[in-house]
Amino acid sequence: MLKLLIFDLDGTLADTSRDITDAVNYALKPFGVKEYTVEETKAMVGSGISRLLASLVPPDAAARHTGDREKSESNAEIALSRFLRYYSEHLLDNTTVYPHVETTLARLGRYSKAVVSNKREAYSREILQGLGLLKYFDVVLGSDSVREKKPSPVPILELLKRFNADRDEALVTGDSNYDIEAARAAGVKVVAVTYGFRSRESLKDADFIIDRFDGLLDIVSGIDRA
Repeated sequence: MLKLLIFDLDGTLADTSRDITDAVNYALKPFGVKEYTVEETKAMVGSGISRLLASLVPPDAAARHTGDREKSESNAEIALSRFLRYYSEHLLDNTTVYPHVETTLARLGRYSKAVVSNKREAYSREILQGLGLLKYFDVVLGSDSVREKKPSPVPILELLKRFNADRDEALVTGDSNYDIEAARAAGVKVVAVTYGFRSRESLKDADFIIDRFDGLLDIVSGIDRA
């Protein structure tokens, strides 16, 4: 019998891709690198913004900046600072809830529910609140909430502990290999959604694959009946 439902945020509950892309391009602008499209950004995000930006900033590029503090920072630090400043002011410019998400969450009211995101907790909460979804969740964990982030199982194991749930009493739903790897490492079943940021092929190791969020209802019911 399921007790705890765990959800990814970006690409699973909400389409945050446009606002993330805009923030990434703003962060990289001083370095004269290419602008990334939404589709390119969706294929890259997932492991955390610090790691992503560090991989995109040329280490020897001279940023067009002035100021003593910025001169003392690495290019990756400058890019991250710019990203966080911009993104914090534009979290909800273009971000939307995916179809069937809110109605499905409402129908899953008897289960404890949590969000595990590789986005910072404060940003995750603000997005969920702005989209009217925060009320459905008992706990929100971000990249800075626990000592490790997905694909580490640490956030999922922390939730099992908080909710006194066994591995077979929990279910993870996400859109990427990071969600699948984290769930597998924690010994928890995982549902992958195909409408998010990753290709269907990259989701092949999930226990279940759904094309619509409300497909989760049948999976939850099936697990409970088994």
